[in-house]
Formats: sequence, C-alpha cells, structure tokens
Amino acid sequence: MKLQKETSGAPGTIRRVAGGEAAGPHGRWYGDACGAAFAMELIGERWSLPIIREMMLGPRRFGEIRAELPGLSAKTLTERLESLERSGIVRRVLLPPPASVQVYQLTEWGLALEPVMQELGRWAVRSTLHDPTLPITPVSLMLSMRTMIVAERIGDLSLTALFKVGSARFLATFAEGELRIHPAGDDGPEPDLRFSAPAGFPYLAVFYGKHGASDAGLDVEGDPDLARRFIDLFSLPPKCAS
Repeated sequence: MKLQKETSGAPGTIRRVAGGEAAGPHGRWYGDACGAAFAMELIGERWSLPIIREMMLGPRRFGEIRAELPGLSAKTLTERLESLERSGIVRRVLLPPPASVQVYQLTEWGLALEPVMQELGRWAVRSTLHDPTLPITPVSLMLSMRTMIVAERIGDLSLTALFKVGSARFLATFAEGELRIHPAGDDGPEPDLRFSAPAGFPYLAVFYGKHGASDAGLDVEGDPDLARRFIDLFSLPPKCAS
C-alpha cells in the first residue's frame, strides 16, 4: 500500500503519493503547478492534438478519425479517446435515428482549444523547419484558413464559399468579421464561390503561396475578382530570424 501525504492548498487539496509523484493527472509528468505544464499533461501525448483537431468542426466517428490519420493505430486512438474523455475534453454521443451510430465530439471546454491551437499554429509556421508540402487533412486545412485569415483585410466583404477537398465539403461564411466554417450539407445556400481540389496542397499553394489556381490544380468557380479578393485575405506570418 502506498503511503500518501496531503498538502493543503487553495482552492482544494493536492494529493501526492510518497516520493512526490502526483496521484492525479496534474503533475503526472512534471510535478509543476504551471497551467501550461498541466495543459501538456492533458493534451501533450502523441496524437492527442491531431485527434482533437479532427473533431473541431463537428462530431466524428472512430473510423473517420482513424482514416484521416493513417499513421495512428486503432489501439492508440482508443487509448487517446478514453484519456481525453476522462479529462472532460471529449464525450461520446449516440446520434439519433436513422444514423443511430456512436460519434466522438468535443465538449464546450474542448472546443475552447481552437484559439490555443491557432496561436500554436501561427507560432510554429514561423519556423524555417516547417514543411508545408506534408499531407494536410481537410479539417486541418479549414482550421488553418480560420487561423491565417488577416481580419484587418475583411472590411465590408460578405460572401459564402464552398470548399471541396477530395470527398469532404465545407461551407464558409463571414459573420461579424469572423470566418465560420462547417461541414456542408446538400441543402445549404447557393455559394458565391466554389473551390475544389483532390487534396489540400493546391489550396495551400493558392491561398498562402499565391500561385495561380490553374497552375496549382485548384478549380475556382464564381466571380474572378471576388475570388482574388477572398484569396488575398489569407497570409502566413513571416519566418523567424535564423
């Protein structure tokens, strides 16, 4: 039986086992009261952030998540989902008929990670080590667009855009100066612009690299001037000094 000692602190009580190892998830790696360190204990295990990312635009089935992350085994995905569920970041939901399938979705607290991930993304792409030619999932692409839009350039622009990335479809709209993106159904509004590519890289080349759409393999339908104005809203931050 492990001996325990308790150290009182406000608010609540911190429990530690003999030797200083934390009894709960906080302190299990670092033994540090820092909130950022605790965040890494909650979401810092390998694959945790990509799994969270894939649920950021809506609930996903187990198989859908795994299909988007081919390097992730079913065993590891199961373990990470269980851990994130215990932490209150993810919950399991049974969809109503006719679907009647179990999906995983982020809790309100889990969804609050998006601005954190956006800041991490802006910070990380400034590194000269970042390789934009690596694969990017459709959800990751959409989240990157929400991250890399330059709000000061929006002005009075108002439009609806449909994005097709392989078989995935997303609808984007501006609301109160914010770019809102969600999976597109079959009965949505008629978009002002349509973008289509078999994978994410053509989008990266056009929206961030500013290459021509036809040269990059991105199909664009709609008013050309409106499309150019929309594309010009997106920009990557400058690389950090070496």
